[in-house]
Amino acid sequence: MKTYGLVDTHSHIDMPEFEDLDAVVSNAQSFGVEKIIVPSVDRNSFEKVIEVSNKYENVYCALGIHPTEAKDAKDEDFDKIIQLAGDKKVVAIGECGLDYHWDKTFIDEQKRAFLKQIEIAKSLKKPLIIHDREAHKDCFDILTENINGEIPVIMHCFSGSLEFANECIKSGFYIALGGVVTFKNAKKVHEIAQKIPLEYLLLETDAPFLTPEPHRGERNEPAYVKFAAEKIAQLRGISFNEVAESTTQNARKVFGI
Repeated sequence: MKTYGLVDTHSHIDMPEFEDLDAVVSNAQSFGVEKIIVPSVDRNSFEKVIEVSNKYENVYCALGIHPTEAKDAKDEDFDKIIQLAGDKKVVAIGECGLDYHWDKTFIDEQKRAFLKQIEIAKSLKKPLIIHDREAHKDCFDILTENINGEIPVIMHCFSGSLEFANECIKSGFYIALGGVVTFKNAKKVHEIAQKIPLEYLLLETDAPFLTPEPHRGERNEPAYVKFAAEKIAQLRGISFNEVAESTTQNARKVFGI
């Protein structure tokens, strides 16, 4: 039986926590991670994620402005995304979306930035990586009103209910799960991992954040996407290789990698 490598579809290895980047990428490969996607979060990280992705054959990137950074986003930042997205290693737009957890004082600016990035993704025919925190209804409504099945949508670090996951899947969106699935008390995420169709599932780490068991409390890194895959296989009662095969084929299809 063929053994499939894993794809970490969301990993911030451009951040300062990864001074040992060569070792991090090498470690990921030794854990069976065949590809890594690095999303930007603001204009200051656009060039950095492109630089990191061009340094390593198996690393790709996405360009976007995180909703918590939307307040400072200028029109020229969105123009810059379009300009830089011609790089062959840029495989998506994002992460972008809505975040009502930290600060609700600039929701209009978040929505404006979100809509701009949806239009960019559609015009470039690139998938869209979504950050949705405590903003499920607004995020879903904006997506369904504007995407119309034109491009793939990835719901990064999915935190909604199984019902919401099913609504997203009905709209053709992909559900990305990471380290949280290994947490003992993450009942909602366990249910989603068990019950959503494998053809809509992607894996991620969100490194350096949300480190899975058994490394919780340490820095997260792409290698640890393996622990999410193992937990999902356990929850579903299927083989690790089945999870790896499905999620990797999904990632290849969505991102064209």
